[in-house]
Amino acid sequence: MKNLVVVESPTKARTLGQFLGSNFQVLASLGHVRDLPRGEFGVNPDKEFEPKYVIPKKKQKMVNNLKKELILGDQVYLATDPDREGEAIAWHLWQLVKNDLKKKPKRVVFHEITKNAVDEAFAKPSEINMELVDAQQARRVLDRLVGYKLSPLLWQKIRRGLSAGRVQSVTLRLIVEREKEIEKFKPQEYWTIAANLETKDGKQFTARLAKKGQKEIELKNKKETDEVLKEFKGEKFAVEDIDKKEVKSYPAPPFTTSTLQQQAATRLGFTAKKTMLIAQELYERGLITYMRTDSVNLAEAAIGAIRNLIDKNYGKNYLSGVPKRYKVKSKVAQEAHEAIRPAQIDRQPGDLSELGKDFIRLYDLIWRRAVACQMKEAVYDETRVDITAGDYLFVARGSVLKFAGWQKVYEVTSEKLQLTSDTKEERSLPDLKVGEVLKLLDLLSEQHFTEPPARYSDATLVKALEQNGIGRPSTYAPIISTILERGYVEREERKFKPTDLGIKVCDFLVKNFPDIVDVSFTAEMEEGLDGVARGERDWRPMISEFWHPFIDQIDKVEKDVAKIKLPVEFTDEKCDSCGKLMVVKMGRYGKFLACSGFPNCLRTKPYVEKIDALCPRDGGRIIVRRTRRGKIFYGCENWPGCNWASWSKPSFAKALEGKPTEKKTSEKLLPKT
Repeated sequence: MKNLVVVESPTKARTLGQFLGSNFQVLASLGHVRDLPRGEFGVNPDKEFEPKYVIPKKKQKMVNNLKKELILGDQVYLATDPDREGEAIAWHLWQLVKNDLKKKPKRVVFHEITKNAVDEAFAKPSEINMELVDAQQARRVLDRLVGYKLSPLLWQKIRRGLSAGRVQSVTLRLIVEREKEIEKFKPQEYWTIAANLETKDGKQFTARLAKKGQKEIELKNKKETDEVLKEFKGEKFAVEDIDKKEVKSYPAPPFTTSTLQQQAATRLGFTAKKTMLIAQELYERGLITYMRTDSVNLAEAAIGAIRNLIDKNYGKNYLSGVPKRYKVKSKVAQEAHEAIRPAQIDRQPGDLSELGKDFIRLYDLIWRRAVACQMKEAVYDETRVDITAGDYLFVARGSVLKFAGWQKVYEVTSEKLQLTSDTKEERSLPDLKVGEVLKLLDLLSEQHFTEPPARYSDATLVKALEQNGIGRPSTYAPIISTILERGYVEREERKFKPTDLGIKVCDFLVKNFPDIVDVSFTAEMEEGLDGVARGERDWRPMISEFWHPFIDQIDKVEKDVAKIKLPVEFTDEKCDSCGKLMVVKMGRYGKFLACSGFPNCLRTKPYVEKIDALCPRDGGRIIVRRTRRGKIFYGCENWPGCNWASWSKPSFAKALEGKPTEKKTSEKLLPKT
């Protein structure tokens, strides 16, 4: 009997083939085998939004060969990924061959490619889940309706070649609005005062001024600060109160798609796209569980294996008293997947020497997070000391790690350290007693400025998308890639900055299609799609509710809104073909120079943005460069003679901009004796 199994990728096919006997042949579909056509609408609103599916031209030969193989098989198993996309691929495969197969295909689903999981899936095959298929179809149709109707309008009203997407446009709005907040932000000056103190036995520590009487101290300028400093002359600094307590820090749940992307960005410097590509490969090699999941749940067998490893490698003292079971807090979690974890917890990162460095680093992160989630909490001894000086109160804080717990495996970072104080690091204080008089060594006053909100990074943008219910974790990476490729956003020092074009497009959409770029509206649409996946809604009426007001607004804007004139940015550089001035244009890969005589003159040149600073190596100007993928970096204009380069804007260039820094000045005042 010839059994044929279909998966998406050759890597997954090879891994799966290791667990199936000689009676099985595993084939790869290389992703989707059918899709909406390119170059035409492909959806019929007059027939309940019936989609028109075609085999992509570049895949026709492969699909035809795949069909021939399937038809010759006695039994076909569809083993595509366990999510909406995977279910849709299985359904499309079935539609291609349903009239020619000897038997109806069987659907097998597994969340990890291991011997036990594969054997269990093939022992209990199921049927295609049409609720998941419909949810995928609904998303695909919805995105096509928006893209194919809104993009031509942007061509007409702004510039040819532009495009818009349903979820991408909302993401762009988040980035643009953050940039506008930054531009409007006005730094506010404030000052702080700290006292360097010494105990009788010569031990020193620092305390910060907190209150005068019962009122919090707010020092707005140097004059106010100097007035306060005068009041400490001759004052006695004495310990008024000491508060010591034990504080516990608990481990985080195992990774979901979203938290993996956030932590990989923060700890490893990975983009969301890179994280997902590596995670996909790790899954298909049988090293981790399925990487597209909203769940923090772990299988009981996995919990047992993790706890055995902790007991063996770290000792019972580090093992949590009872097995920790994590539950999904949000109702938007999709299919009942597990969290992301190693498929075999005994396979430690050091055992994967055959993989590349970045693969090992991501696996190591996943492994450590999974192990840590079953370990005891970390314990800190935290101390707060109140020190009086006349009517003023100074506060000193200390925090010392008493028991590492889960932090022995998963390195702590500031965002996870759950201490009640404002300290983010260990800091010990000397032994003090209430009533003890301290020697004032000096007073330090510092000027600060409030900081504007930071631009989004991969980590913070993914977190914002998740918190606002925009898209789903599996779509975050393609969303970010799309707005970068369209030239609406660029990366600057690993942060997202909207381009002038991105701002223009966003403003146009906000003004004319407020629902399309409304966060709440988009989140409601996502919840509607989840309802389809749960079998609670029919996708066609849901699409209809969206379509009619949307197409009416398209018609209205097309008739009533005038074309937006994009400002022309002239340069001093002359075209070496016709002599006219060159202008700055925005293309797919960023800015470039074009002749102002277009279309009569088609001359273009690279755009070179110079920084107001000289390269320390040879004195050449520092210019903004881009990698082949459009990522910004800074380099010397004399390359290749000078190969100096930096991902970050040089600090000496930043200083020349004259922007206020966090600690602009500081003054140290010695006490008078």
